[in-house]
Amino acid sequence: MDQFSQAILTLVSILVVVSSICYFKFLSKSAAKSPPGPWGVPILGYLPFIGADMLSKFSQLASKYGEIYMLRLGNKLCVVINSPSLVKEVVRDQDNVFSNRSPPVAAFIGTYGAKDIAWSPNNSEWRALRKVFVREMLSNRSLEVSYTLRRNEVRKAIQQVYKNGKAAVEISLLAFQTEMNVITNLLWGELLEGEDEEIYGKKFCAIIPKFIDLFGKANISDFYPCLAGLDIQGIKRQMESYRHAIDRILNDIIEKHKKKLSEGVTEKGRKDFLQILLELKEKDEDSISDTQLKALILDIISGGTDTTASTIEWVMAELLNNPTVMEKAQTELAEVVGLDNIVEEHHLPKLKYLDAVVKETLRLHPAIPLLVPRSPSQSSIVGGYTIPKDTMVFINVAYIQKDPRFWNSPLEFKPERFLGNGCDFSGNNFQFLPFGSGRRMCAGLPLAERMLMYFLASLVHSFDWKLPNDQKLDMSERFGMILRKSVPLVAIPNARLFDSNLYM
Repeated sequence: MDQFSQAILTLVSILVVVSSICYFKFLSKSAAKSPPGPWGVPILGYLPFIGADMLSKFSQLASKYGEIYMLRLGNKLCVVINSPSLVKEVVRDQDNVFSNRSPPVAAFIGTYGAKDIAWSPNNSEWRALRKVFVREMLSNRSLEVSYTLRRNEVRKAIQQVYKNGKAAVEISLLAFQTEMNVITNLLWGELLEGEDEEIYGKKFCAIIPKFIDLFGKANISDFYPCLAGLDIQGIKRQMESYRHAIDRILNDIIEKHKKKLSEGVTEKGRKDFLQILLELKEKDEDSISDTQLKALILDIISGGTDTTASTIEWVMAELLNNPTVMEKAQTELAEVVGLDNIVEEHHLPKLKYLDAVVKETLRLHPAIPLLVPRSPSQSSIVGGYTIPKDTMVFINVAYIQKDPRFWNSPLEFKPERFLGNGCDFSGNNFQFLPFGSGRRMCAGLPLAERMLMYFLASLVHSFDWKLPNDQKLDMSERFGMILRKSVPLVAIPNARLFDSNLYM
């Protein structure tokens, strides 16, 4: 073969190789298609069209684009999951890949650099921190030991309402203060008493709701990281001021506890959670850092108060909005507990209808309607579509839980749908996920579920409730990190138990 023929053969071989590479790349790109979604505009993406209510807009887009869609918000690529089958792919089949977080600026600062349970990346530190929390604070034994504490705080709240006669009660405020007292007592027990306890309680009550709401506030810095240094909306500065205020409180409490611990004052009786953590640190300095300690405490306070208080308000609002349901719930309480007795936690498993009321409320008004966004640690396939690494993935629980494909008359408040269907909060039913699912589901669920039911049962059993001046109830929602009522619920109580001594 002459040189020319060899050159032609070489050229043909090169062309065959290059064509093959291009062909397989083309097939690869075709297979790795992106989810459908709305077009945006240059630089801004779909950001100008979101509006103030992201939840409503996401639900509108779900109705148009289906089970999964993608949109770009500024420089941030987002995917929204709107069906149980695809939720399962994310939180169960590929849970490890989708268990990372992409915290907004406010959350990163507020949680000491994402050193907490909620916003930390999926790593060994996060797993160790969650394990300590679940094992030491939320075990069945710990919850049983702390029942007297929960009971005392709930009784104080009922007593307070009774002593004020028929004075109007702001439900969310009453619930928040009660939850705060329970959580802080679990955390540092009797360390703070009298005036100290009241001062610190008021400080936390003033900061925590604002602190949490800032997590969900739209921030230019999150959509354009290159502008984060400018802090155009001042969200970074605002969160830093909240975090510093909280930091001062926590540092003071931790130092007081360390002092009492060194003096042996806290050795007797039930150990509070802070004492357990400090003893753990003393035995093994590498077990948990000071920063993680404070981040975890802040997680417990914020996660254990505001979301539960908001849910209690929504349940009471739905009961007032549906008198027949209220009557059924009170009839059940009268039969299980009796009007000559007060609610105890051992009554709760028998309150099937009230449990259904709570579940139906969380179906219609999930506390965190888009859950905490996930972020895949590598490019992955969901529903046949490619989700690039570091995409912000929202699970649209609010949409799924009202989807007529899975729920009959989805916009109606019908607690009966949860009677005898075996549906619970464990995250195994992907049509009903108010607390999430998989390894990143709500870590505080065991305590939240007990307190939610116990406090609600006590409110509904102890009093009849009505709206001031028989006004019309406003059921509109205000979207944020937590789904709140636009107008706080205020209601008038009327004692219904036979013996006034039961309120003491």
